[in-house]
Amino acid sequence: MASTRWFFEPGHTGAEFRARHMMVTYVRGQLKNVQGWLEVDPDEPEKARVEATVDATEVYTGQPQRDAHLRSSDFFDVEHHPTWTFVASHVQQLSTTEFEVGGDLTVRGITRPVLFDVSYLGQWDTPWWEDGRDLGPRRRAGFTATTRINRHDFEVNWNDEVGRRGVVVSAMVDVVVDIEAVLEAG
Repeated sequence: MASTRWFFEPGHTGAEFRARHMMVTYVRGQLKNVQGWLEVDPDEPEKARVEATVDATEVYTGQPQRDAHLRSSDFFDVEHHPTWTFVASHVQQLSTTEFEVGGDLTVRGITRPVLFDVSYLGQWDTPWWEDGRDLGPRRRAGFTATTRINRHDFEVNWNDEVGRRGVVVSAMVDVVVDIEAVLEAG
């Protein structure tokens, strides 16, 4: 079978992260402006190519003061590094629906290798609306990718101590990316 190219549908693709806060709970954040593409031959998924870009300037936690702090140089430094990127370098198929996708993640201008556990959720034909008209059907595929990163690897180092019990923000951050990919018209 030939390779197909898919783009990440921005309205239905996004990333979430969570970090321990005060060592008693988790704080979550969302990044909704995720752009990217996938090129894959279903008969040879290990040769797939994936690239994504995340707009870090639009981080949302539900608390404006915290969002502003995350955008500051203490954390994401969006003034100097407004986007994050991921470029896949290898794919390993574990089952018909489970994959490991490794590659380079760049945050704050620092690139580190990461490994995502990816679940393929299926695909379907759906309407495709543009300018109030249904131009469909268009084929869509769904994926969920998860990983855990150490924020200090990307020099996201701000913290404060909370008595003798710990720190305000954990070093380890869980990341979940939900992807709705649309087959490019061709």
